[in-house]
Formats: sequence, structure tokens, C-alpha cells
Amino acid sequence: MGLNNQWMQRDISVLWHPCTQMKDHEHMPVIPVQRGEGVWLHDFEGNRYLDAVSSWWVNILGHANPYINERIKQQLDTLEHVILAGFTHPAVVELSERLVAMTPAPLTRCFYADNGSSCIEVALKMSFHYWLNKGQPKKKRFITLSNSYHGETLAALAVGDVALYKSTYAPLLMDVITVPSPDCYERDAGATWEEHSRLMFEHMERALAENHEEVAAVIVEPLIQCAAGMRMYHPVYLKLLREACDRYGVHLIHDEIAVGFGRTGTLFACEQADIAPDFLCLSKALTGGYLPMAVCLTTDTVYEAFYDDYETMRAFLHSHSYTGNPLACAAALATLELLEQNNVIEANKVLSAHMAKATAHFVDHPHVAEVRQTGMVLAIEMVKDKDSKTPYPWQERRGIRVYQHGLKNEALLRPLGSVVYFMPPYVITPDQIDHLAAVAWEGIQLATRD
Repeated sequence: MGLNNQWMQRDISVLWHPCTQMKDHEHMPVIPVQRGEGVWLHDFEGNRYLDAVSSWWVNILGHANPYINERIKQQLDTLEHVILAGFTHPAVVELSERLVAMTPAPLTRCFYADNGSSCIEVALKMSFHYWLNKGQPKKKRFITLSNSYHGETLAALAVGDVALYKSTYAPLLMDVITVPSPDCYERDAGATWEEHSRLMFEHMERALAENHEEVAAVIVEPLIQCAAGMRMYHPVYLKLLREACDRYGVHLIHDEIAVGFGRTGTLFACEQADIAPDFLCLSKALTGGYLPMAVCLTTDTVYEAFYDDYETMRAFLHSHSYTGNPLACAAALATLELLEQNNVIEANKVLSAHMAKATAHFVDHPHVAEVRQTGMVLAIEMVKDKDSKTPYPWQERRGIRVYQHGLKNEALLRPLGSVVYFMPPYVITPDQIDHLAAVAWEGIQLATRD
């Protein structure tokens, strides 16, 4: 028995993997990873896999990045953790200062959580509690977009709309208002992304007009609905939404957990609409894929609604044991420094253009309905019928066929249903992009052959 198989057998005897039907591993092996280096993951038997999905969208500067490694080691010798209630430490102060400086005004306050879902919970609770403190207790509902995804904890799941994750737990979830997404895959023939996004905003305008007196906030994933299959829309929707939220007296929550820190072509997606939300939720790439951490940035206006004498009971009594963990802060500081020092946003423009060029011919494939891209995210949608965009039955799991082909050819291409996508670390090279494109093309040929 080889080392890979030994580790797999030990794994499946004790582990329950996330987002996985464990019975699949009767015929699809678990891949044990011995080490990572740059864009590569290496197993125990000399095989390697190009991490085209940044290990669930978190690793933006490569595995085992020497600079981030060293910063964590330095922090480890100084302070590993301290309670953040009543105490502080240099790393969390410096990180907060840097985040406030780099995010759009008027975001001035950082509240830390442990992961993306928890960060969404912070924003939802903080918005409701703000209105409560302001004497408007009726404002306790949330508006969300169809096909949205905001995490797996119960409130985060409630404001999402991907049935695969949500439907089972529907009896446990709060009621929300869901409006049709501006998803440009659904646009009429000949319509531009901007035209479609403007048209779809009519649904949001109507929902706000009818419900604003009881709505605390609107929550969106700006520009890309990642878990829904990397569906994308135009920044004009965000601009219209900001204006409408101001008009109707409703908070705007941006979930940039998956798309922040350069993924969409700008440091933050909201920059492309030249707006700032009332709450900006960040995680995943925040620490370069090293350690779990999230931060909810908000404004002084929100902060001041909680600032009062203790006896008033207006404080935001929400906490996580590892809030502001020094090791995670050190990883985040190193990540942000590398983004700035290496001029990563500009470098990504070259890489994203190469991704577009390397996959341009996919649009001619008889079973590819669309190749869409926003910055360093590119998605290829496989369909049964191209003209009508009729999808393959989900039970056929066409995307898994591409995934299995990728593993045999040095590529980790974990699909979203029938959507094959590239969301690689920013340290990928043009030649490596070409390799992914070639493997994806072969995989799609195999997956759609019958």
C-alpha cells in the first residue's frame, strides 16, 4: 500500500469532510497533500496539482510563501493569543489601521470574527441592533439576491439563496426578502451587462419602496455570486443600490469575503462602482490563506449608536474566542504588505488578460454556453444545449468528470456543478494558465462527449 493510500485510509476512518458526500470516496480517492509550494500542491508519491481554486479561494500569494511564513514565525515567538476584550496587541492595531486606510471612506471601525460566516452574522446583528438603538425596532428584515451565498451558519444561510445548501435547513431560518439577481448570464440576446443590470435593479427598487420601513439592510456579493456558479453582473447595480439604500434609510452590507483583496481587478469590488457600503465583510484572502480570520468594517455613524454608558445596555455584546488572534493578524499584515510592495493589482491585469486569451476558443465549444470573467475569476458554463442554455441534469455531475481529468493532469479544478472555473493564486504564471486551459478543454471534451 502506497503512502497516499495509507493516509487516505487513515483519513476516511476518522474524518467527515466538508461539502462532501462521503460515499463518493468509495470510488474517488481523497488526495493527501504532503506540502505546498507556490501554486502547487504535492502528494506523498511525487504527484503535484496546480491549485486553480486557491484552496477554496483563500490562497492568493502561493502556498508556503516565505515572507508570510517569516512574519508568522516572528509573531509566534512574541505572542500567540490574548483575549481582545479589555486587552489589545500591536498586530491587531496595525492591521486595523492598515485596513481603514485601504478601504473606502467612511469605513473607520474594524470588528473581528473567526471566519466568513461569522463575519456575516456580525454585520446582520450589528445592523439590526443599530436600528434598535436608534428607536426603530421594526427594522429587522433583510433583503438578499436570488442565487446568493453568504455562509453556512444559520443567519448567514438565511440571507443566502442557493437551494443546495439552504433547503434542508429552511425550517430553522429567519424569513428574508429575496429579489431576482442581476446575474448577466440571464440577459436577453444582444443586451449588455450594464443594460441587464440596470433593468434588474427595478426589482430591488420595488422591494425597497414596499418594505423599507421594516428592512434593516440589503446584503449582496458585489460583482460575482461565487457559490452560485461564478455568476457575474455590472458595477452599475451597486451604484444604484447605494443610492437607493440612502434614499430609503436602509443599510448596505457588502460580502467581499470571496472577492476582496484584488480578486475582481480592484483591491475591493465596491471600488468599481465608486461607493462604500455601511458594512464591508472580509475574510478568506485576508490572511493569504494561512489562518482563519474575518473582519467587518463599518462607519463611525454605526459605532456611535452603540457608544454609551454601560447601564444603557447598548453595547454590541458579540464575541469569538480567537477574535483578533495575533498569528492571524501577522499573516494578514504580511499579505497586505506583499499586495502593496509587489504591485499585485497591476500584475493581475496582465494575468487576467492572459486567462481571457487562453480560453477565448472555449466559446466555440458546442456545449459551452458562456465564458465569463471578472478580474482573476474566469468561469466556463457547460450546458446540454447551447442555443437554449439548457443545463445538464445535476445528477449527471458533468463537472466532476472535468475534476477527475484534472487530477490526472496536474490540475485541481474543483467545479461548481457544471461550471468549471479558474480562481488561481496571483503568483500563477502565463505558462501555468496555459496548462490549466489545456487541461480544462480536454476535461470538457470528455465530460460532454455523450
